[in-house]
Amino acid sequence: MKRYEVVVIGAGHAGIEAAMASARMQKDTALITLSKDMMGSMPCNPSVGGPAKGIVVREIDAMGGLMPRVADKTALQFKMLNTTKGPGVWSLRVQSDKIAYKKMMKEILLNTQYLQVIEGAAHSIIIEDGKAKGVRMSDGEEILAKAVILTTGTYMTSSVLRGHTAVESGPEDQITVNTLSESLRQAGVETFRLKTGTPPRVLRDTIDFSKTSVQPGTDDFIRFSESTNPEDVLPFEEQEVCHLIYTTPKTHQIIRDHLTDSAMYSGLVKGVGPRYCPSIEDKLVRFADKERHQLFLEPESRSMDTIYIQGFSTSMPIDVQEEMVHSLPGLENCVIQKYAYAIEYDAINPLQMKPNMENKVVENLFTAGQVNGTSGYEEAAGQGLMAGVNAALKIEGKEPFILRRDEAYIGVMIDDLCTKGTNEPYRLLTSRAEYRLLLRHDNADQRLTEKAFHVGLVDLDQYLKFDEKMDAIEEAKEELAQVHIKPGKEVNEYLASLGFDELAHGCSALDLIKRPKVTIEGLAPIIGKEYPKEVAQEVEIDVKYEGYIEKAKRDAKHLQQMDSVKLPKDLDYAHMDNLSLEARQKLTQIQPETLGQASRISGINPSDIAILAARVKS
Repeated sequence: MKRYEVVVIGAGHAGIEAAMASARMQKDTALITLSKDMMGSMPCNPSVGGPAKGIVVREIDAMGGLMPRVADKTALQFKMLNTTKGPGVWSLRVQSDKIAYKKMMKEILLNTQYLQVIEGAAHSIIIEDGKAKGVRMSDGEEILAKAVILTTGTYMTSSVLRGHTAVESGPEDQITVNTLSESLRQAGVETFRLKTGTPPRVLRDTIDFSKTSVQPGTDDFIRFSESTNPEDVLPFEEQEVCHLIYTTPKTHQIIRDHLTDSAMYSGLVKGVGPRYCPSIEDKLVRFADKERHQLFLEPESRSMDTIYIQGFSTSMPIDVQEEMVHSLPGLENCVIQKYAYAIEYDAINPLQMKPNMENKVVENLFTAGQVNGTSGYEEAAGQGLMAGVNAALKIEGKEPFILRRDEAYIGVMIDDLCTKGTNEPYRLLTSRAEYRLLLRHDNADQRLTEKAFHVGLVDLDQYLKFDEKMDAIEEAKEELAQVHIKPGKEVNEYLASLGFDELAHGCSALDLIKRPKVTIEGLAPIIGKEYPKEVAQEVEIDVKYEGYIEKAKRDAKHLQQMDSVKLPKDLDYAHMDNLSLEARQKLTQIQPETLGQASRISGINPSDIAILAARVKS
């Protein structure tokens, strides 16, 4: 029998961040994994980041997490997305070397203080008197802990599906665990079935790339982690490129002819698939009017000769997959190295989760990642970090660390899960956030680093570097406000090149930057001083969007006020006069912790909130 303060089940992206957060807070932590060599594996797309997701990775970095540092150092390509739009939706995506990524993760995990990696299969969670006490392993050994964090991803009672066949298996031919779900259900935890999938991988040397469109990265030093230096990443000229192709009418005909052969449409699949990352056959059914669908050919690793067909997930039989892949431009003669499949698995009803990631039914049990009904490496990692810090804080008897919707995309995600739940794999989107202009790629550290430092997630070195950066930004603003620019040939030529009229009156450099397209770099010859790129960018965004940012902050204050009103735990919603029937049922089921959380539950009306507010006040 072994004893730890925190035990984490599963070493995927959620489990890694949970274990690392707990260890950073100096809690003796055990991380259980089926295989040390599979820690941090990427069974689906070999990438990190993307719309909204890339901002989550920045938030993880701001709170001392591991994913951003490893993603930067093992990236094959860096690409900043949505740069033609406003800064509220800028987001970084990197093409990852999936082999280098998990190797680096393994090296760090095996050499982290307060963290012990245990190889083996968890059989069940030890639950006594409604409290999680530890984990029982498949060999009978018991690992006791003050808090248990469940991050099993798609490994709980999972089945791999192709065509009309289903095989009990986890991702990438790993074993599945069938007993964990049952131990949870016996304790009153609700589970449901979900489905996800992955596309085929083909050999690079068998692709005719002349029939594809090259998709290069961004020629600039961009990164997820503030600790990453230019020498830590691949130079742009050495980065890999991706390629774009489209499905063809022949592809569509093959899929339609074999639709009932797909596990998705043969009746074999019971779980609900992802709405925002559907299989190719699902795309054809749901978007029947579209003549073609775009696909990206993405390298998986420099140590592998395989290309990932992004957007071509399917659960068709192998022989049909051969026809489908060979109907694509450039892939007519390619060799398929690994066939696509769908995977079905058990997930936990997230409405049974508190905002601190603790289960409402089983005390001291925290859950994070795909087991909570989400999809994506980034969503999993963000949840894992929050579960790890809150498990540690509970052990210390301290208040939980909860992020508001106006503080982080991670806060948006967790609030959505706790208040709205999900019956399909949940994916973060920029449209889910009401305060996108506040939740930007560039300001993640400003939003979160100080908070994370005070709870023990961020070390002093990271905090001091952040403090220096903030001082530099404020100093730049003050200096630019003091620089007076007079009308003259040099400034007027610069303004004319941007399509502006000549400067009629003098103004400060800071005021001039408020104009669209005017940059600190462009003004450098005029003001006689240059600033570091990240400092200049931050100043420009703050100045140009000042009015919008201030409005968003004012709007967010209302949310903060409602979230500051705690709801008593003993409120009897079922017998509360004047509440609608739907409100009584949903408030009883979800048991919101604040008036703000109650207001965000689907089906709760403003009149219901007014009644609740009056009850709390009385």
